[in-house]
Amino acid sequence: MSDYLIRVLSDKANVIGLACRTTELVETACRLHGTSPTASAALGRALTGGLLMGALAKPGLRVGLKFEGNGPLKKILVEADSEGTVRGFVGVPDIDVMVREDGKLNVSGALGTEGFLTVFKDVGLDEPYQGIVKLRTGEIAEDIASYFVESEQVPSAVGLGVFIETEGLVSAAGGFLIQALPPSEEQTIDRLIANIRRIGTVTDVIRDGKNPEDLIGMLFEGIPYVTLEKKGLSFRCGCNRDRIERVLISLGHKELTHMLEEHGEAEVGCEFCGAKYHFSREQLAGLIDDLESAPPQGGPQKLRG
Repeated sequence: MSDYLIRVLSDKANVIGLACRTTELVETACRLHGTSPTASAALGRALTGGLLMGALAKPGLRVGLKFEGNGPLKKILVEADSEGTVRGFVGVPDIDVMVREDGKLNVSGALGTEGFLTVFKDVGLDEPYQGIVKLRTGEIAEDIASYFVESEQVPSAVGLGVFIETEGLVSAAGGFLIQALPPSEEQTIDRLIANIRRIGTVTDVIRDGKNPEDLIGMLFEGIPYVTLEKKGLSFRCGCNRDRIERVLISLGHKELTHMLEEHGEAEVGCEFCGAKYHFSREQLAGLIDDLESAPPQGGPQKLRG
């Protein structure tokens, strides 16, 4: 279990804590998308943040995060579930490397500080819950924390870190999320704040070889807690050919016919994982036949395997 997450609870203080290591899954995602170092740092932080938020969801449910900024990266879209799987992509993966004055990758400059964070939550209803807040810093962690405070009224601390080697390899990634639920003790909150300030950056902690248990121990130093959960994490996309066929069918008879007549074939790519699905002339014609023979709108549609 190289990439994993733990969730703890300080029952007396009513504080939830989560910490995770995401190095391998972030490297996998960045390799798939061919991201530049700055884009890799942004995507890695967003993937890690999505996994932390997904771990708070009820079993079987999903959470989505869409960052839209005025920087050259344009956007980041991430989907995670309660089981520990995540997928995501950035709008412009090959942006130029952007570095701050202190030598660190400029994620805020890449995403931008003007824009919005939209959080989608599958809460088991017909329509997902949607919360929208303005970007505060473009640093990902601070914006997620601001979302919790503004949209859900839950005081939260979020730390996310990704270290990119000079050759572009992701050598460390991880993060933490702490939430204080009412009623909470002011003394405990002060202790947590002091601990967070003391540990420095998440990147340094992960690079020092610390695991999620170590990180939680540092965050909750002097505060008793119990471990509720430990689970593995992975980058995994749920796309498949049947789903892509449904996307093509949803375009309608006119658009599919135009595609067949103009190009004779089609190739559809998944933005989340980069997978390519090719449809030959015969396969496109088969989808059109399915539409023509389908029952009236509202009835079930036949899909070819």
